[in-house]
Amino acid sequence: MKVTVCELPDDRKAFKPVWEEFVVYVRKQQSDLVLLPELPFSSWFARTPQFDTQVWQRAQAEHDVMMNSLSSLAPAIVLGTHLVIEEGLHLNRGFSWTPTEDYKGIHDKYYLPNEEDFYEHCWFDRNRRDFTLAHVQDMAIGFLICTEVMFNEWARHYGRQGANIIAVPRASVEHERWVIAPRMAAIVSGAFVISSNRVDGRLFAGHGLVIDPNGEVLASTSRQAPFATFDIDLVESAQAKKTYPRDVLE
Repeated sequence: MKVTVCELPDDRKAFKPVWEEFVVYVRKQQSDLVLLPELPFSSWFARTPQFDTQVWQRAQAEHDVMMNSLSSLAPAIVLGTHLVIEEGLHLNRGFSWTPTEDYKGIHDKYYLPNEEDFYEHCWFDRNRRDFTLAHVQDMAIGFLICTEVMFNEWARHYGRQGANIIAVPRASVEHERWVIAPRMAAIVSGAFVISSNRVDGRLFAGHGLVIDPNGEVLASTSRQAPFATFDIDLVESAQAKKTYPRDVLE
């Protein structure tokens, strides 16, 4: 199956033309699965430690509008995150979208940073801790949203459940750990790991990734090539579960 990762601009003026190019690219590639960055449909608002209701509402409205346009990527399955208010909680929710089943909420981000430019603890609430595998058509998918990929125990947990894909949507800076951690997630789970990121000239580093079950980088994006597609075989994930270090008993 063809999986596509990307790096999309944080700046809203730059986002629109790149999104239009991305839609054309996905259709041309005939992608089966597309991963978007973390909260791709608004500029990054968690730069300040003060929650602002108007800012949240504007960002949520922007996401709602673009969520209704995911059909432009059909027939690809789309993975990403968006903003949700549920029972009074402000959540960053991982989702899948398919042409046949439409939207399905899968996982709410649980590990929330609280530091300069990433005051997520001030903007989001924790829902219950739930790292349950989702079944989307013939795929077993786990979400590790950005910082969550640093908690390697959950990658292994997904692998034990039979994950063949772990999705890592990011809003992350330039640092080698954002390559090392997804590679380790693949190694300990025996799953393909796919990751997409925001990009700008100051904070966000781009560098989307497709990683095989043994931690090898199969494809990556760059400023010059912001979209990347690789044809993977999910059977490789099933086979990887039987080999080191996935076969080591806990």
